[in-house]
Amino acid sequence: MATIKKYEKNGQEFYMFQAYLGINPQTGKQKRTTRRGFKTRKEARLALSILELQADSGQLDQQPINLTFEDVYKQWYSSYINTVRESTWNRTAGMFNNHILPALGKYRIRTITVAQCQQALNKWFKATSRNYKRWFNYVQAIFDYAIKRGYITDNPATKVTMPKKADTWGDKQENFWDKDQLKQFFSLMDPSEHLEQYTLFRVLAFTGVRRGECLALTWDDLDTQKGTLSINKTLTQGAGGKQIIQATKTKKGNRLISLDKQTLFYLRKWQLDQKKTYFMLGFNTSQPKQLIFATTKNTFKSLNTPSKWLRRLTDGTDLPKITVHGFRHTHASALFSAGASIKEVQERLGHEDAQTTLNIYTHVTNSQNKEAVQKLVNFLNF
Repeated sequence: MATIKKYEKNGQEFYMFQAYLGINPQTGKQKRTTRRGFKTRKEARLALSILELQADSGQLDQQPINLTFEDVYKQWYSSYINTVRESTWNRTAGMFNNHILPALGKYRIRTITVAQCQQALNKWFKATSRNYKRWFNYVQAIFDYAIKRGYITDNPATKVTMPKKADTWGDKQENFWDKDQLKQFFSLMDPSEHLEQYTLFRVLAFTGVRRGECLALTWDDLDTQKGTLSINKTLTQGAGGKQIIQATKTKKGNRLISLDKQTLFYLRKWQLDQKKTYFMLGFNTSQPKQLIFATTKNTFKSLNTPSKWLRRLTDGTDLPKITVHGFRHTHASALFSAGASIKEVQERLGHEDAQTTLNIYTHVTNSQNKEAVQKLVNFLNF
């Protein structure tokens, strides 16, 4: 027979009870529980009665009714990390810890309503332009997991109204440069004084590699005889903010890229300059796994370094603002302008399928638009 007892905490009176819930069918041991923190004896007695009723009917074995959204998330996450890369599960944990759990984590999952889900979604919608959809997709995933585990029978997140950002007027600034703008950018650097920066941006612009792929390059990835660059890994952020090497983003990401003579020339020049500079710092850069772009401590550069260099170079100029990823867009646009096929661009950029190439790089340069108009005029000829 369970008894309700009074106790004190921080000068306040509370009530608690210990209850026997039968025998665990798997272990054969007695199941007991202690609940505390009730403000009145009546509140404790009601909770005890409900618990004993659930134990007698077998509900406790079927459905852990007190699990919070955060409890279920932790169960889901322990399986999720075995299905994705470290950089992905680390980024996902950040989304939950910074946005999703503060909104829903403390509530028992069986009690969360459609209105609460809508409220959280509306708040995220006001706070961000795109991420609100991704965060809410994860919310739905947690409820789906809870249904599979038998904790709930319905997913309230499927009944919300998804908000939509209104289209803005005017032309959207594209994240790439045309030929003249790219030429102007490289004129901002003197290769003899900023050889490493010049070489890094040359690789980005003339190969279309991703930032992480560029910073993960080692000298054994470069074949100077054949003039090729092997892309087989990427630098990314793992748990605790630590930078780690992972496989490329997709299977197609592993690729061999042909280099133009000028890019190959600057890579060779930087390799010689790096040997001299780093020898003075106490490093032997003749090792095959030597990073092409490294810190003065011969470690991975920060993923933010290219962006800092880019801002420092372009601030105060009339060049349109682009991101480091914009060099990849620039490369694709240049390939299309030069007459490359969708298949050729897909292979060079390492996209898994041609649709990705079409979705991202359907834009054309202004010169292409002018050429298209001229072709039309020449054809119509009146």
